Amino acid sequence: MRILFLHSSSDLYGASKILLAVTELCQKNLHKVTIVLSENGELAHKLQQNGAEVVILDLGILRRQYLSVQGLLNRTITIYKAYKSLSKLCKERQIDLIYSNTTGVIVGIFVAAHQKIHHLWHVHEIIEKPYPLFRFLSYLLNKKQNQTIVVSEAVKTHWKKYVAPEKIKVLYNGVDYWLFDNKETNFRAEIGIDKEAIVVGMMGRVHFWKGQDYFLKIASILHKTFPKLIFVSVGDAFPGYEYLYDNLNTIIQEEQLQEVVKQVKYRSDIVNVYNAFDLFVLPSLLPDPAPAVVTEAMACGIPVAITKQGGAVEMIEENVSGILLPLNNPNEAAAKITPLIQDAVVRKKMGTQARIRIENHFSRTLFNQKIIELIEQKQ
Repeated sequence: MRILFLHSSSDLYGASKILLAVTELCQKNLHKVTIVLSENGELAHKLQQNGAEVVILDLGILRRQYLSVQGLLNRTITIYKAYKSLSKLCKERQIDLIYSNTTGVIVGIFVAAHQKIHHLWHVHEIIEKPYPLFRFLSYLLNKKQNQTIVVSEAVKTHWKKYVAPEKIKVLYNGVDYWLFDNKETNFRAEIGIDKEAIVVGMMGRVHFWKGQDYFLKIASILHKTFPKLIFVSVGDAFPGYEYLYDNLNTIIQEEQLQEVVKQVKYRSDIVNVYNAFDLFVLPSLLPDPAPAVVTEAMACGIPVAITKQGGAVEMIEENVSGILLPLNNPNEAAAKITPLIQDAVVRKKMGTQARIRIENHFSRTLFNQKIIELIEQKQ
């Protein structure tokens, strides 16, 4: 089978990691893959190292910065150009399947409909606003040529308001949990954290809804009770959102957290980083569809504390492999985290259960079996 993959970025965060895993699986199953990205970057380099064909072409990715009259005109023109180029590419490569990864890429469904090619759309997002965009994307997901894969039941519940439920398949992202078995780390020494300190960490894009500011507010309250507790936030901002660092630095200054908060840019050695944490926190302020960072931390045997919304809730057994935190209530969140700070035995037990849950429900083996069935099914 000849498969055309379309993706919205060239980083190596959650959705990009899934694309990398799926393309590798298709190559192992002797399918011929071509991947189109809008820009060069770490993902493009990794794909090329794997022997995949990578084409750089502006796909007209939908982002909030384009939600204006001028921006929408820009996207319309760019998507039309991408449509023409991709249509030509499909004919030249005799493409059998188009696989679009994330709702930021909409051009694939237009090409698939025109070329009468089956289209798989891997949806990682819950988009509530702006409402017209939600309705427009729902309309596209309902297209005859399309089959939708979503990353959690929470995502399915969101989209089935306007998308036929039978067009939506739930498939949890898989984790290569065996890659997280190495428990050695030099991350603490590298950034100046004492090996005996208790470390509360988070990892993710710096974005207005990812909750880095909420993380710092929780840290401020916990710091009053546990002055030696260390907090680490790992991740870069999307281009154009660098100003968010200023907001975070203001909170750190106001709450006098300079000595206990470490902000670190994106790291590729994630196992090294996770192994420096005693507790992982996901403080997202909007529903996070299926945060890979949670399953990765759990695969490392780390207890997780997550805000009570989105797909992350499906990943844990509450008070067994993780705990649920309230939204925008740092005092209550700190109170729920406190027992895990106080008791190393409880942390270890919960971390062990977290790893077992990943092995049983979120393994890469299970993901691979289900995704290849969807890709290879006869249309």
